[in-house]
Amino acid sequence: MSFRKVVRQSKFRHVFGQPVKNDQCYEDIRVSRVTWDSTFCAVNPKFLAVIVEASGGGAFLVLPLSKTGRIDKAYPTVCGHTGPVLDIDWCPHNDEVIASGSEDCTVMVWQIPENGLTSPLTEPVVVLEGHTKRVGIIAWHPTARNVLLSAGCDNVVLIWNVGTAEELYRLDSLHPDLIYNVSWNRNGSLFCSACKDKSVRIIDPRRGTLMAEREKAHEGARPMRAIFLADGKVFTTGFSRMSERQLALWDPVSGQLKGASLRLGSLCFCTVTSRAP
Repeated sequence: MSFRKVVRQSKFRHVFGQPVKNDQCYEDIRVSRVTWDSTFCAVNPKFLAVIVEASGGGAFLVLPLSKTGRIDKAYPTVCGHTGPVLDIDWCPHNDEVIASGSEDCTVMVWQIPENGLTSPLTEPVVVLEGHTKRVGIIAWHPTARNVLLSAGCDNVVLIWNVGTAEELYRLDSLHPDLIYNVSWNRNGSLFCSACKDKSVRIIDPRRGTLMAEREKAHEGARPMRAIFLADGKVFTTGFSRMSERQLALWDPVSGQLKGASLRLGSLCFCTVTSRAP
C-alpha cells in the first residue's frame, strides 16, 4: 500500500536563524497599540524612529542607530501631536528631518538635533493643516525637496510644499473609500495607491488624473498594499476570498479607456503563500 505525501518536503526545513545578541537590539520600547495598519517605525542612515504609547496625545522615539540595548522609559520623545501618531517618514534629502501624521488631523515636520534628542521635542518646524479626518499616510517625494504627500481617512490625498506650508495639489475625487497605502515611483512623476474598494490606482498628481486602474486586484476584504518597483511595475500584497495571502505583480499597459482612466495590464504572477489565521 502506498501513501501519498501530504506535506511537501522543503530543503530549508533544517535551516535556523541565529538571534542577535540583546546588546545589539532595541529593547523595552513600548510600541503603539493603536488600531491602524502601519509599520509604526522608520529608519534612515542615522536614526531609528518608533511610534510609542503616549498618554494625552501622540509621540514617537528617535534613537541613534548606535543606541542599542535597553531603552530607558524616560527617554525623550517627539510629542507635539494632540492625538495618537499613525505614520512617520524620514525625509530622503535630510537625515535630520522627519514628518508625522496623526489622529488630530494634522501633519507635522520635525527637525531632529544632529546627535539625537536630549529633551522632549514639542515644537515642530511646520504644521500642515488640510485634512478633516485623521492622517494615516505620510510619504516624502523621492526627488523633489520639501514636497510631501499625506493621505487621510477623509479619502483625500494632499501634496504639500513644506517650505511654505501650502497645498500644491488636492486630490479629493479619485478614492471613494479608505486609502490603505501610497507609493511614489522612482522619479516622483506618479504614485500608486491601494484602496478599500479593492482597486489599485496609478495617479499623476500634477494633472490630478487617474492614469491606470485595476479593479479587484485582490478579492479579499482584508487590507492590501501596493508599491512601485524600479522598472515601473506595481507589486501588491493582499488576500483571496478564502483569506489566503496573495502576492501579485502588475504591468501597466495601454488598454480600453474607461472614463478618464486606463486599465492596468494582466496579472504576471500570483502566489498564495499561506492561510491567514
